[in-house]
Amino acid sequence: MTSRFWKLGMVLIAFVLLPACGQDNGNESRGALLKTTNPSPLSIANGRTSHVEKIRKDISSFPEVYDVAVIKGKKETLVVYKVKHLNRFKMKGIEAKLNKFLEKRYPKENFKVSSDYKIFLEAVRLREDEEKHNLSEKEAEKQFQKIIKLKDETT
Repeated sequence: MTSRFWKLGMVLIAFVLLPACGQDNGNESRGALLKTTNPSPLSIANGRTSHVEKIRKDISSFPEVYDVAVIKGKKETLVVYKVKHLNRFKMKGIEAKLNKFLEKRYPKENFKVSSDYKIFLEAVRLREDEEKHNLSEKEAEKQFQKIIKLKDETT
C-alpha cells in the first residue's frame, strides 16, 4: 500500500516540475520551430519599420500561413513564413501565390521568399541579436546577407 502512494507521489511531482523545465525565458529562437512567434519586423537599412510591418500583416492574412518574419535589408527584403500543417502538400503553390502577391503589391521591392524552417530560425535570431546586442547597421546587414546566401543555397 505504501509503495502505491509513493509511486503516485512521484508522478505528481513529475507533473509539477517538468513544465517548469520547458520555459524559454524570453528566447524566441528556442521555440520558433514549435510554436507561433510572430517576430516583429526588422528594417536594417533605414530603421523605418512601418512599411515592413505592412508587408508582414499582408502575408499573415493568407489563410495557409501562421507565422511570418520580415527583414528589410539595403537591397532586398526577406519574407520567411511557416505554413499550417495541412497545407504543407501545397508548398510550391503557396510560395508562387505569395511571390505573385508581393510583386503586384510592392513592385519596387526585391523579395526573397522562403518557407524553410532554418531560414525562419536565422531570421528570428537576427532579430533577437539586433534587440539584445544593438548591432550596428553594418553588422546586421552582414548577418542578413549570410541568411540570404543560405536561402539561395537551399533553393
